[in-house]
Formats: sequence, structure tokens, C-alpha cells
Amino acid sequence: MAAAVSKAFRFILFASVALLTACDSAPTTLRLVAPSSELDLEIAHSLAETLERGSKFRLEVSSEQQAGEVALDMLLAGEADMALVSNYLPFREGITTALPLYPSVLHIAYREGRDSSNAFTLLNQATVYAGVEGSASRLMFERIAERTGLSDDDYSYIDTGADPVTVIPDIAVVFAPISPQRMAEFEDFRLFSFGSPADIGSGSIVDAAALLNPPLRPFVIPATTYGAANIGPVVTVAVDKILVVRSDLSASIVYDLIGEIRRSRPALAAARPGVFSHLSDDFDVSKSTFVLHAGAQDFLQRDEPTIYERYSGVAEVFVTLLIAIISAAFAIIRIVKIRRKNRIDEFYSAAIEIRKSITQSSTIDEITLAAEKIQELQNTAFEQLVDEKLAADESFRIFITLSNDILHQTGNK
Repeated sequence: MAAAVSKAFRFILFASVALLTACDSAPTTLRLVAPSSELDLEIAHSLAETLERGSKFRLEVSSEQQAGEVALDMLLAGEADMALVSNYLPFREGITTALPLYPSVLHIAYREGRDSSNAFTLLNQATVYAGVEGSASRLMFERIAERTGLSDDDYSYIDTGADPVTVIPDIAVVFAPISPQRMAEFEDFRLFSFGSPADIGSGSIVDAAALLNPPLRPFVIPATTYGAANIGPVVTVAVDKILVVRSDLSASIVYDLIGEIRRSRPALAAARPGVFSHLSDDFDVSKSTFVLHAGAQDFLQRDEPTIYERYSGVAEVFVTLLIAIISAAFAIIRIVKIRRKNRIDEFYSAAIEIRKSITQSSTIDEITLAAEKIQELQNTAFEQLVDEKLAADESFRIFITLSNDILHQTGNK
């Protein structure tokens, strides 16, 4: 009897250990929204294939491709866990940044023979391919057209479902990583440049674009990168392609996922040498459109010493004084931040009131006046930013995005 009980106990113990081992080794499946861009989709599949080899994660790429805004809707609806989007989309509550993966560069390609002396002559009366509605490429083109003075009647989009290789447009506007092999499909196209490399930092149009749209940064495509398409250097802008996740996704999962992606950097760089080779051990998310996920924050702070390590061995009196000084400093900083926050809240309120004043029945004069008021708000905000009455933080970036969207709304109307 005792022998039978002993055997049963050993069997249960062995089965329990085996079950726990199986649970530990089972990969965590995360659902990734398939990007609308074919190149981004290829990169997403490369990422999934790389992580599947020797990783604790398995990425399940959705069968249906979606643009940025729709992809974010899927995350908020719980239909997916992650999405690969441009850091150019408007702020969304519940969406957080996990990791910037690679720079997505604005390419404006035009048929050889078009007048490219300026943006107006280049785009006027052109057929345009700028991705699907809601994509970063489409949003960027619409802002360029608006600031150039073009109306919706001055250009036309080709069918968004059409293949840009078979239905050749006059202009192709694409946010994409540097990929010289793609240009072979457009032999008669040239890349439009917003100036020369010497213009960067001297108040050029790309400097203005980066100032008014903080996620953007000036970018130079070196000469002959795309062969005959850019005989000289091309000055344009770039934005990070970032991996975003739902805010309620476990911090430990996001922390481990970032670690696995960075561990797999050599394999990713080998598969996509011009895309993932820039990945480093740390990353800058100071210009992220979305809030940083808690797991990503933990990863960035992984090497910081603990409070115990910092202050162990220090005399009690010194620690007490130090804590008192820090508390006072935080109180002062909090007061300053509250004052700055109150000021930016006034700009928010003013911008929202202006947006509410614009209705379907608004006249052109009323819409024009609203646009002028928004521009005055922006100018005042930048003046106070220079005077250090406002902080160049997340609140300021959100205000700039909100006011730009209102300007875009008034332009459409």
C-alpha cells in the first residue's frame, strides 16, 4: 500500500514538473496589425520570422492590411496587441510607444519632365499616389498641398486600391525606409528635394516642418542612392516608424519583447541591412507622439542604480537633509510645471473654442478668421516657449498637433 502511494506521489510530482516546464517554454503570442505599405509589411514579416527562431514570443501578423488610424482603432478595440505605425499620427489615449524601429523617409518622386522648380508647379494639375486615406504619406501630402496654396481641385489621387506600378501617377508621395531596389520600378522618375544640405539649420522649409511637426526631422538622401533618380543629394524629412501597443498590455511582456528585438538585432540587420542596422542598446523617445509604455520606461531605466545603492553607507543626517532638499526642489518644479500647464491649458481652451465655432454653415470669412486666430495662438505659444514661459514637453507637442489639425480642417472647408 505504501509503495503504491509512493509511486502515485512520484507520478504526480513528475507530471506537475513537466506541466510547469511546458508552460514556461510556451511562446507568448502577440497579434500584430499588418501595415498598409507593402515594404512595411515585408519588414513586419521579417520581424515575425526572426523572433520565431529561438524567441519566447510569436508574432501573429493579421491577414488584412490596415493604415495607421485604422490600425490604432483595432488596438483600442482589442482586436490586436501591436501595430507598426509612423510617429506622425495624432495622439490617441490608450495607445503607447514600445520601441522606435527604423526611420521612414519622405520620398516625393515625380515624372521626368515636370517642372520641379518649386512645389506648386510640381504638384499643380498632377495625378498623385500618396497611399491610402489616413496614412502618414497622405497626411503629409495634404499638409504640403495646403501650405503650397493648392486646393483639392488642383490635383487628383489615383485609385487608392490601384497598384502604383501599373497605374503610373505624375507624383508619388511615400513615407518609406531607404530602399534603392524599389526605384527600379520607376525608371523615369526623379526625387524632389526641398533644397540643399547647406539649407538645413538655416531656417529652411524643412526646419519649419520639423519645428511645427516635432516628430519630423530633416533628412538627407545621399547622391546616387537611387541611381539616376537622385544625381545630387535630396533634402527631405523623416519620421520614426514605431512599434505601438495597447496601454493595458503587461509591462513585463513589453520589457521582454524589447529585449528580444534588440537581442535579434544582428539577424534583423542581416535580413534588412538598410533598415535595422541603426538599432542601438538605448533609444530616444523624447519626440514620441504617444505616451511611453511602462514596460519601455522600465527597459530604458534598467541600468540605473537603485536608491539603496545610491545612498547606502551615507549618514542618516545627510540623507535626511538630502531628501528635504529634493522634496523642496520637487515642490518648486511642480509649482513651475503647474504654472506652465495652466498656460498651455489656456491655449488648449482657446483652440477648442475656435474649432467649435467652425460649423457647416460657417462663411469663408469666418473660417479664414478662425485660421488666423489659430496661427496667432501658435505664434504666441512659440514666443512664450522662447521666453521659457511654456515647456517644450508633451503638452506643447499635443497643442501644436491640435492646432495644425484645426488649420487643416479650415483649409478643407
